[in-house]
Amino acid sequence: MMNSVKINDNITIGRPRYPLALIAGPCVLESRELAFAVAGAVAEICRKLSVPYIFKGSFDKANRSSINAFRGPGLEAGLEILAAVKAEFNLPVTTDVHTIEQVEAAAAVVDIIQIPAFLCRQTDLLLAAGESGRVVNVKKGQFMAPRDMRHVVGKVATTGNRKIILTERGTTFGYNNLVVDFRSLPLMRACGTPVIFDATHSVQLPAAQGDSSGGDRAMIPTLAAAAVSAGADALFMEVHPDPDNALCDGANSLPLTELEFLLRRLVALSEV
Repeated sequence: MMNSVKINDNITIGRPRYPLALIAGPCVLESRELAFAVAGAVAEICRKLSVPYIFKGSFDKANRSSINAFRGPGLEAGLEILAAVKAEFNLPVTTDVHTIEQVEAAAAVVDIIQIPAFLCRQTDLLLAAGESGRVVNVKKGQFMAPRDMRHVVGKVATTGNRKIILTERGTTFGYNNLVVDFRSLPLMRACGTPVIFDATHSVQLPAAQGDSSGGDRAMIPTLAAAAVSAGADALFMEVHPDPDNALCDGANSLPLTELEFLLRRLVALSEV
C-alpha cells in the first residue's frame, strides 16, 4: 500500500517517514496582494519550523450559499495569481476545480488538483483530474462514510495515476453543523493514501448565518491537535490576516497572527 505521495522535489507527504506538512492560505483568492501577504508570512513561519508548506487558494467558490456571495477572481485571473505565488516564493500550490473543463488549465499551474467535498463522487471529474497527471487531493464528502472513499480512490487510479490524497473535513450532523470522527483517518489511510485533516472547514457551520456559513474558529487548535495525534499526514488550514472581514469563510479561518504558536505545538506533538 502506498501511504506517501511526492508533491515536488522538496516535499513528500506521508508520516512517519516524512514530516507533518501544511496546506494553508486564504479560502478564496481575494487579490494578488492578499495572496502574496499570506504566502510570504506562512512560508517564513514554516521555514523556521521546518514544516513543508503548500499554498492554497480558490479561484472560484462555486458552492457558496447565496448567489450574491463573492466567488473569486475566476479561472484565468486566479491561476495567474497562483502562478505568481509559485514563482515568487518557490512554493507548490493547490486549488480546487469544479468542472472537467477547468482541469487542464489548472494542471498547467498547480501541483495538486483538489476535488471539493460536494463533488467527491463525480466520476468524470475524478477521471479528468487523474488524467492530468497531477497529485489529486479529494476531500471526503460531508455525506460520505470514510470506508466508501475507497471507491473514489479506485476511480482516480483507473487513469494510472496513483498520486492520490484524501482529506477529512467533517461529517454532517443534523442541520447547519459538522462533527469529526477521527476514526476516519486510519480508515481512509487503509485505502493506501496519505490523509490530510482540514482543521478549518471542520469547524464550519454550513449556511448557519442564513445566506452564508458560520463557524467556530476557537475549536481549530483542539481539532488540529487531535488529528495530529491520530496520525494525520498533513493539515489543511484557511488562514487570513483579518478573518472577520474575509470575503469567504472568515468565521472558520485561523487568524494569521495565531498560526506560528499553533504550528509550534502541532509540530512538537507530531514528533512525540
